[in-house]
Amino acid sequence: MSARVLIAEDDPKQANLLRVYLEREGHSVQVVADGLAALERCRAYRPDLVVLDVMMPTLNGLDVCRILRAESEVGILLVTARSTEDDILVGLDLGADDYITKPFSPRQLAARVRALLRRTRPGTAKDEVVRVGDLEIDEGRFEVRVGGRPVTLTAKEFGILATLASAPGRVFTRAQLIDRAFGFDNHVEERTVDAHVMNLRRKIEDDPAGPAFVQTVYGRGYRLAEQP
Repeated sequence: MSARVLIAEDDPKQANLLRVYLEREGHSVQVVADGLAALERCRAYRPDLVVLDVMMPTLNGLDVCRILRAESEVGILLVTARSTEDDILVGLDLGADDYITKPFSPRQLAARVRALLRRTRPGTAKDEVVRVGDLEIDEGRFEVRVGGRPVTLTAKEFGILATLASAPGRVFTRAQLIDRAFGFDNHVEERTVDAHVMNLRRKIEDDPAGPAFVQTVYGRGYRLAEQP
């Protein structure tokens, strides 16, 4: 699956290594070295995915992530040396689709890129539209509507919702959601799933505190309500 990938990394040696490895995977790759350049190149190049280092000059990766997510649905893979859970959740709350912590191998990053592209560019997705009340999930078009109004979700949010929609009423554990919606990632914490579900509810529920669609089954996980 070839794609346009933008690498935003201020370490020239690291950036070149990632560029070479991703080009060997068949991707078209461009590289920038600071946050402002990343924004400008994204707007002109329109990549399918951005590999975004958190610590960059002129504008840090978290600010770039926030601005990009407000402007587009581009896939965002954060690269961070901050491995604490709170730091990672900040990035996810800003709209990042995935993260990888330093140090990592180019092979690991390439696998993470492949997994993320499968979710942001689903070429073999189902054509069926799942409807629960006013909620419509069209996996083939990567679209979600509530009351006919389109709702923009990140790839992870859509992956969670599509997984739940594959069997309305069935309870999926957090571990199952990680396996199906997060792809190649051995470091996702269950709390990360909860953060994505919280953001998802803010977008699709009339009352996120009393959700009608994505329901919590305490001690088990989550389920999508069945069509009444």
